[in-house]
Amino acid sequence: MYHRRTSGSSVGPQQAVMLINRKEAIVVDVREKKEFESGHIVDSINIPMTKLKQRITEVWKYKDKPVVVVCKLGQHSGQAAKILQEAGHADVVRLAGGLTEWKAQSLPLVQK
Repeated sequence: MYHRRTSGSSVGPQQAVMLINRKEAIVVDVREKKEFESGHIVDSINIPMTKLKQRITEVWKYKDKPVVVVCKLGQHSGQAAKILQEAGHADVVRLAGGLTEWKAQSLPLVQK
């Protein structure tokens, strides 16, 4: 189930897993590099929120795939989703509850 907001739809962790596995969704983690390295979703791309507008072209090559935007608590991902949508990405969702909720559901993280 998608929840519509001005900042895009939100999905829970299990829905995000389905998008990643079934639709090859790209995960964009907008936390700062240090937070990202302490634990992130496998194969996610780290573009800190403060640099998203400058680095938007890094996500553009995935414009035909769904994008799941992730932050720590789900607060910054809405703003990031809006930026990606304004840049032309049609299928952008944010992870409700962020990585905090992902961890609470004991889903896997990798450290770098």
